[in-house]
Amino acid sequence: MASGARDLMKSKLTSRLITCITWLFLLVLLVSCTNRGSGPSIPEAQVIRISGSDTMLILTRLWAEEYMKSNVRASVYVEGGGTASGVKDLIRSKNDVCAASRPLRPREVQQLAQHHNTVGLTFAVAKEALSVYVHPENPIQDLTLQQLKSIFTGKIKNWSAVGGWDAPIFVITRSPNSGTYFYFREHILNEEPYSSAARIFPSTQSIVEAVSRSPYAIGYGGVAYGPSLHCRVNGVAPTYATIIDDSYPITRYLYLVTASSPKGATKDFIDWVLSPDGQLLVDKAGYVPLWSP
Repeated sequence: MASGARDLMKSKLTSRLITCITWLFLLVLLVSCTNRGSGPSIPEAQVIRISGSDTMLILTRLWAEEYMKSNVRASVYVEGGGTASGVKDLIRSKNDVCAASRPLRPREVQQLAQHHNTVGLTFAVAKEALSVYVHPENPIQDLTLQQLKSIFTGKIKNWSAVGGWDAPIFVITRSPNSGTYFYFREHILNEEPYSSAARIFPSTQSIVEAVSRSPYAIGYGGVAYGPSLHCRVNGVAPTYATIIDDSYPITRYLYLVTASSPKGATKDFIDWVLSPDGQLLVDKAGYVPLWSP
């Protein structure tokens, strides 16, 4: 075949190849544009990170489970660690919501302002009692506020001093990361230090387990934990009715805290928590709702 004929054939083949590639590109572009413009786009996964209060852990986990059932694109991750840890996570943007068993302290608010240019928003989401735990076989099932103060500061060291056994009192407290630790010190000990002999346990559940094993132990924590261990305080048991009317002397609110005004999935979650459906779960978890759901 002559050189000119071969060159002509190569030129035609090249032209056809370019034409095919051009049409293929246009077809892909057309399909892409068509798909983009037809039908609703698939929403991105919504992630909500909650950390903080161990007292609230039963409740926050239940909220997360039920919320995800009706919001299939949402993923709600819950961790404990104590209120102080949850606040630190909030300041460092490691969570979206802090679960807190106490209001934020001035220093924490100051740190929020420094990192986020806002003092944060606090939502009261439930009410509960701070329960005192004693073993069911312990003959002492009622203590006054003054007796509790004397026991946990170490002034009373033996159960016989409050009419019980002649046996040393095994005092258990939460760690300083816990909002309950500070609440108890503020409202029961009147800011006096805990007894140097007190044992520190990392979670409410661990305190419940320790008191269940030891007839001489005493501890404290949320009302949703250890119902068989609840001791009366000033003659009043921590029940639904006594928490609502504040006749039980150690009642408090529980909170969800955000670094700024919540938006998107976080706002939707908090709105749902405060709705009748969310408050119904407060009652189911053993806490007291803000209002009758």
